[in-house]
Amino acid sequence: MRRVAWSICIALLVYGIPVLASEPGYDRVTGRALASRSEVIAPHGMAATSQPLATQIAIDILKAGGSAVDAAIAANAALGLMEPTGCGIGGDLFAIVWDADKNELTGLNASGRAPQAMTLEYFQKRGIDKIPPFGPLPVSVPGAVDGWFELHGRYARLPMRDILAPAIRYARDGFPVSEVIAYYLDRSVDCIGEYPGFAETYMPNGRMPRKGEMFRNPRLANTYEAIARKGRDEFYKGDFAKRIDAYMTEQGGLLSYDDLAAHQSEWVTPVSTNYRGWEVYELPPNGQGIAALQILNILEGFDIAAMGFGSAGYLHTLVEAKKLVFEDRARHYADMNFVDVPVARLISKDYASERRELISSTQASKRLPAGDAGLEEGDTIYLTVADKNGNMVSLIQSNYRGMGSGMTPGELGFVLQDRAELFALEEGHANVVEGGKRPFHTIIPAFVMKDGKPLISFGLMGGSMQPQGHAQVIVNMVDFGMNLQEAGDAARINHTGSSAPTGTTMIDGGTVHMESTFDASTREAMKSLGHTLGSSDGSFGGYQAIMRDEAQGVYYGASEVRKDGHAAGY
Repeated sequence: MRRVAWSICIALLVYGIPVLASEPGYDRVTGRALASRSEVIAPHGMAATSQPLATQIAIDILKAGGSAVDAAIAANAALGLMEPTGCGIGGDLFAIVWDADKNELTGLNASGRAPQAMTLEYFQKRGIDKIPPFGPLPVSVPGAVDGWFELHGRYARLPMRDILAPAIRYARDGFPVSEVIAYYLDRSVDCIGEYPGFAETYMPNGRMPRKGEMFRNPRLANTYEAIARKGRDEFYKGDFAKRIDAYMTEQGGLLSYDDLAAHQSEWVTPVSTNYRGWEVYELPPNGQGIAALQILNILEGFDIAAMGFGSAGYLHTLVEAKKLVFEDRARHYADMNFVDVPVARLISKDYASERRELISSTQASKRLPAGDAGLEEGDTIYLTVADKNGNMVSLIQSNYRGMGSGMTPGELGFVLQDRAELFALEEGHANVVEGGKRPFHTIIPAFVMKDGKPLISFGLMGGSMQPQGHAQVIVNMVDFGMNLQEAGDAARINHTGSSAPTGTTMIDGGTVHMESTFDASTREAMKSLGHTLGSSDGSFGGYQAIMRDEAQGVYYGASEVRKDGHAAGY
């Protein structure tokens, strides 16, 4: 019975959710997107998040003298309260930071590891062939809080108590729930509402809050206050860690106090490829960021601009490139502390040339090999902030599957993630589960440099849509000449059904989901090439971006029309 309920929940949370905001269209003659709004332009600072109140908090922090990182942490804390359907301190975090003083681009991997007790043998003994999506078993160590303090330690100008204060006030006094978040909150109840602590935290009136209703989370306010006062060790080695341990033990989970106490984030070097003069940066695995670089490398060998935006030629080429890359993703991407991932080879131009030869211009592929060198779901928040000194941060944070596992421990006011679901249970697989190993990760921040200077900080949330979305945004700007807002507004596609790092394989070429504004002739042309088309209500991601205009000394901001996105500057 539980398996049936889970399958329904996954369908609701992933495939069957209608787009609530209006989809953007495009001009069939010029091929340019019809932007939903103008870019925001400001000289002193910029913030773009998926929630207007969080964006305002970030701007207030900047005005108070905070750095871009200070503002990003403040916004992330607010989003953990206001968008628990996408993020929270029970989840993980990744960031790319441009340090203007040092002229340095740095990455932070703040993803958590599997509990030491989470082994392949554990699941084999119990006859479990796939880690379940909800409940105690898919919970891995939450890395977000440690990520905040790592970022704060390097780049802060304000104390953590000032940074978390706005989110604490909203948690105590309340905030009005937006339409999009109310929708997702309501859909989460059937999936995880039964777990102890969940209803007490999120359903104080016996139901989820509705659009426009004021919602308070005093438990989370208390948690944030303690973190601000006592630091990250309160979460990983103090009272909170003990309460999480006790709760997980009661629920039959594997996450323990020792797992929390051993956690630490990792500073990493972003990797890049040059796409027609733009140096596009992503973080190396255990995330899927290099998939975007691989897609761009393959596309660079085609005259994309001549094909035209919205053409079947372009969309077919994009889908086929994605299929090739995701076969590599399934075979190679994993925690690089456990597996030798051939990153340099995978993102090389020579390798892209070899893989490009497998693309037919007249027929969609049904099966593809990985090169020699279940994963469509997820909800996330992405935000980016830039300050008056030229610092920029690209930050992404998630629970996975919207509100995560459903495990809501010890009156702490948040849900623990279910990211360990993404481990494979296949002996010898690069991403096979192992105690202390990071699972394959979907969430990826991005950054663009040009001529040695920072150009764009951007991201696009939404499970396996993310690398596809990153590539589409870059192509929209570079090949089709769109501005920062148009590039995010332009109609998108999402190919699902590729081979996954959990062990499943592509069946009959997968499915291409196209937003409804693509015209009928393009859809028919895609079908004639052998593509299976799916619903227009699939997940097409949520985009925010900031661009630096060095010559004018201003920032441009853009936000997502499909969600509650909001960009603002000062």
